Amino acid sequence: MKRTFITLSLVACAAAGFAQVPGGTPPAVSPMPMKPEMTEIWEPEVAVVTPGKNAGDPPSDAIVLFNGKDLSQWVSSKDGSPAPWKIVNGDHMEVVPKSGDIKTKMKFGDCQLHLEFSAPDVVEGASQGRGNSGLFFQDRYELQILDSYQNRTYRNGQAGSIYKDHAPLVNPMRSPLEWNVYDVVYTAPRFKADGRIDSPARITVLLNGVVVQNNTTINGLTLYIGLHHYPEAHGDDVIHLQDHGNKTQFRNIWVRKL
Repeated sequence: MKRTFITLSLVACAAAGFAQVPGGTPPAVSPMPMKPEMTEIWEPEVAVVTPGKNAGDPPSDAIVLFNGKDLSQWVSSKDGSPAPWKIVNGDHMEVVPKSGDIKTKMKFGDCQLHLEFSAPDVVEGASQGRGNSGLFFQDRYELQILDSYQNRTYRNGQAGSIYKDHAPLVNPMRSPLEWNVYDVVYTAPRFKADGRIDSPARITVLLNGVVVQNNTTINGLTLYIGLHHYPEAHGDDVIHLQDHGNKTQFRNIWVRKL
């Protein structure tokens, strides 16, 4: 049986609203002049989000995880009981050393996150013992929180690092008496049907307005000892903050699901 092949011409593509021939190369001279409306997409209309009034304020579609008033969005990572950290002056929360980590009640995957942190007001310790905490995405992948202002430590363990994975591009930390700001775009890992990794997690991080991780590949589960890897498939999970024995402070935490 003879088969008939039909080639979709540029004219037909233009008439149908396509910008170019699928899988082909447009001819050197177009048989039909392109018009502006052929490449205009009108529907669906882009959703409107109202930005925060001031820099760092949550936009209208954000989920506010902490506004200084209460810890209702957080629980103890140990047993799910109320979060044991301290609210200070109705403005920020402070780690209560040895009380344990806290985690969100909600679970997240791809997201945009804003978080502000400060080292303890009294400077104590050095290297990893100074203002240490951690911000974990999906309960597994740590963006390091540390007082890295004039405080030398291993480069993939300082503030702005993906802990024990990638060092930050630069160190833009402020002094312990000032607030630091993380703005993060996080892309969750994808897994194959058999549980193997398909595409690893990726992260872009701005610290105090400076890019310190630029679409960085996260190599796997954060481990203190050993190489990072993806041992098992998983879905959305909690955001969690670490109690590392220092009175690290946090405020203005919000997230947008992407």
